Amino acid sequence: MVDVSFSLETFENFLLILVRISSFVSVAPFFSMTNTPAKVKIGFSAFVTILLYGILPKATIGYSDVIGYAIIVVREGITGLLIGFAASICNSIVLLSGNIIDLNMGLSMAMEYDPITRTNSPITGNFYNYLLLLLLVVTDMHHYILQALVDSFTLIPTGQQIFRWDALMTSMVKFMGDAMVIGFRIALPVFACIMILNCILGVMAKVAPQMNMFAVGMQLKVLLGMLVLLFTIQLLPAVSDFIFGEMKRMIVSMIEGMY
Repeated sequence: MVDVSFSLETFENFLLILVRISSFVSVAPFFSMTNTPAKVKIGFSAFVTILLYGILPKATIGYSDVIGYAIIVVREGITGLLIGFAASICNSIVLLSGNIIDLNMGLSMAMEYDPITRTNSPITGNFYNYLLLLLLVVTDMHHYILQALVDSFTLIPTGQQIFRWDALMTSMVKFMGDAMVIGFRIALPVFACIMILNCILGVMAKVAPQMNMFAVGMQLKVLLGMLVLLFTIQLLPAVSDFIFGEMKRMIVSMIEGMY
């Protein structure tokens, strides 16, 4: 006969684990895709919570009243959000490079709605973002992100977070610098070719002023940009290594800033 015991302490621990995991799933890349039904996300969070509850050591939760427990729940939610945000923010690198590319190609006016970020994003940035998500699944990076969340329960037991906001701010400042460098390196081939084309068009405008270089240059910029993207698309796996490396560093930095 199977004896299953259930107590208030059991429910409290289960709820705290569920809050951290569901907060993570709501913002993490691949897991937070808007085309995934909400019931699937809730079921996935509950399933992972059930698996983890059986193997994680039971943490002692200290609180005096309902408000104290509510504060612990909010802290768990913030923990899951920060870990998921550390992974999802790295996708903004390709959106930044897409903005730079479209600005030089003349496609910055043709923005489109991205259902993943729920914002208007550049065409090239969306293209790179979807390819990056595909590589994230192919390389099992989504397993690494989920494993990082599971390991966070060992380093940061439920209800024992210590938010060191100075360390978290330092991590974000370093990320902004790395994002600018990586994003510009992705857009550098298109940026360099378009700059050379602008120099050529400037010389031709002086040599043949009767020609309307503005009308001619718009088509040439789009055509040249498309050709450069076609020849540099094979470099995307190498670019994704930089982004995934930055994603791992950000997750580690966020977790280190909470214990």
